Amino acid sequence: MSREGVTPQSEDFSAWYNEVVIKAQLVDRGPVRGTMVIRPYGYRMWELLQTDLDRRIKEAGHDNASFPMFIPESYLRREAEHVEGFSPELAVVTHAGGKELEEPLVVRPTSETVIGEYMAKWIDSHRDLPLLLNQWANVVRWEMRPRMFLRTTEFLWQEGHTAHADEDDAMRETMWALDAYASLARELAAMPVVAGEKTPGERFAGAVRTYTIEGMMRDGRALQAGTSHYLGTNFAKAFEIQYQDEAGKLVPAHTTSWGMSTRMIGGVIMTHGDDKGLVLPPRLAPYQVVIVPIGRGEVAERTGEAARRLGAAIKSMGIRVHVDDNRPQLSPGFKFNDWEMRGVPVRLEIGPRDLDNGVVTLARRLPTADAQGKEAVPLDRVPELLPGILADFQAFLLARAEAFREDNTRPADSWADFAAQVPTGWSLAFHCGRTECEEEIKADTAATPRCIPAEGPAEEGRCVKCDQPSAYGKRVIFGRSY
Repeated sequence: MSREGVTPQSEDFSAWYNEVVIKAQLVDRGPVRGTMVIRPYGYRMWELLQTDLDRRIKEAGHDNASFPMFIPESYLRREAEHVEGFSPELAVVTHAGGKELEEPLVVRPTSETVIGEYMAKWIDSHRDLPLLLNQWANVVRWEMRPRMFLRTTEFLWQEGHTAHADEDDAMRETMWALDAYASLARELAAMPVVAGEKTPGERFAGAVRTYTIEGMMRDGRALQAGTSHYLGTNFAKAFEIQYQDEAGKLVPAHTTSWGMSTRMIGGVIMTHGDDKGLVLPPRLAPYQVVIVPIGRGEVAERTGEAARRLGAAIKSMGIRVHVDDNRPQLSPGFKFNDWEMRGVPVRLEIGPRDLDNGVVTLARRLPTADAQGKEAVPLDRVPELLPGILADFQAFLLARAEAFREDNTRPADSWADFAAQVPTGWSLAFHCGRTECEEEIKADTAATPRCIPAEGPAEEGRCVKCDQPSAYGKRVIFGRSY
């Protein structure tokens, strides 16, 4: 695999993705199959997501905490559906300190069980509720078919865990988390996700209801980018998370859990990228602007100094900027291609002729409806113009992704139409809600129900597969997924 260029998306989308994440310096392959090393450029994207989401979490009254990554196997077995759902993915420690452990330890796949154990200790009265916790952590799920960011054996995430006095309060929390994820995806990642509820066959193991945000990638597949679960009293009863109500009666709490992971970075790559590499929304770009001075010798000193002065002025505007002035062995053309591969929204080129004319050459990563290709911009006006240019590019990417999703989402009232649509996009179809029917659909088409969209119009019909009455009073989004 050469440094220059990637496989075109139309030729092999999977190969394109695997090449881009490496060539754009987001990740490297870890020493254990299915693991990844997140390089500084990729980790900065995660930090930007993390900072914004952590702010939302804290503003909503949650507290961050940290729980052990080793969980006694007996904890998972206390909620039967939960352990059954996770059993194939578990990594289990049986030996430590040179001898066999009395009880195997599970490496954290998720923390409902260990946090439930401590919620039971910390909650006594209705006055202790709601208990609103969040954890930023790594988790391990043993993946058979790993792919960087999307499905890796170890990944980073946040997981919220809360306990409430009743279903109404717990459901408000569940929907708050879903809305927070949808807003984050749209506002930072420029991903026009669809929020909705999972069917019973797609629920989180042990949940009463599972909600999701689903994004459409540029190959038409769906990506589950965040989930929020109402757990009812299932975990509360298993772990004795109970409180004394005002009448003095012991009552089980209602719990929730919700999470977003480094998978979101994979979503950004596949929502916006093109045959030149990454295309990053400005709010999530490690460098929003890169300045490339052009020239050698004395000319390089002159353009480099101008680039550094301009970089300082841009930085003072709160814009993340990088001056590429320490790679003299590389040609300007190589640098241009390199920063296009890495998805930088705006590139500024400063050559001796530009300086003589008092301008810089501005290049957007993609042409927009209002700006095509490169343009000359007065040097002294660049700092004041950039905030608007970056905001316009952010909005452009969101609108572009939304138009792509709409163009590739179609209703289907016949099995033939359904089967023709799901290889390249989403199908809106009526569904009976039976897990057996979902399994047949998946076996025949590789498509699964992504969600019952929250904003879908009320509509009655018959299941596209088995012709039984629809269970949901609206169409369900089906598609192939990551």
